[in-house]
Amino acid sequence: MSDTVARPMGAARPRRASTSRRQQNRAALYFLLPGGVLFTLCVIYPIFSSIALSFYNWDGMTEKTFVGLANYIELFQTDTFYTALKNNLLWLVLFQLAPPVGLMFALYLNQTVRGIRIVKSLFFAPFVLSGVVVGLVFSWFYDPTFGLLRLILGHGVPVIGDPKLVTYGIIFAALWPQTPFCMVLYLTGLTSINPEIVEAARMEGAKGFKLFWHVILPQLRPVTFMAIVLTVIGALRSFDLIAVMSGGGPFDSSTVLAYYMYDQAIKYYREGYSASIAVVLFAIMLVYIVFHLRRMLREEH
Repeated sequence: MSDTVARPMGAARPRRASTSRRQQNRAALYFLLPGGVLFTLCVIYPIFSSIALSFYNWDGMTEKTFVGLANYIELFQTDTFYTALKNNLLWLVLFQLAPPVGLMFALYLNQTVRGIRIVKSLFFAPFVLSGVVVGLVFSWFYDPTFGLLRLILGHGVPVIGDPKLVTYGIIFAALWPQTPFCMVLYLTGLTSINPEIVEAARMEGAKGFKLFWHVILPQLRPVTFMAIVLTVIGALRSFDLIAVMSGGGPFDSSTVLAYYMYDQAIKYYREGYSASIAVVLFAIMLVYIVFHLRRMLREEH
């Protein structure tokens, strides 16, 4: 009699567990649905819409005309595109200075001394400023007639007016707020370091650079990945400082793909051609981020 009663009760438990699991999955789906819809409307749809638009000739008002790969052919035959691509690569290379310098500042500020909060706020202040303000500040700084650079060097240097110096000057201005951003990321990562591992390494004789390289830096690997990815995205979408400081000039020498895309869409009403530039920029960004993501996953495994 007891065996006949125990069988239905034992069979009911898996059913209850499966029903509870289905309810949990349904609840998770309901929670994810608004974010998924928003992500689809704001990210996925614009990506495919830009790819489709790049095959058309459209001024934003009249009827679209299908031109196939004509926009891409024209793009790869234009000298301004290669100038913008070269400048984007220069931004990518020099912007990689932000994570290590930000890490240095974070290590310096990760102390419990009196007044360190005020110092942290001073280091973080440039990141709070908008790109327009940063551009104006550095435009005054580079001014060859009354700028601070003239007072430092003793003579004026036309940084923004020189085609060979303008890109470097704008990148230096962009590094000013980007470095504190990486610094904040690393300060957050330093608070999550396991102190027991650090103490065990010190007991084994590790100290100084060896302690940092073999114990602290490996624990900051996720933060380093985020800092590099966000720095790459910031370098590839650089626009505001160029628009404020040089307008892509002189003679398109400081233009990048993002500004070139804006220039063609807003000034010349070439929406399809501008979309082809956006697709190329998206492809470069995607390849770079996927490369770093696979590298980080390989190291984790």
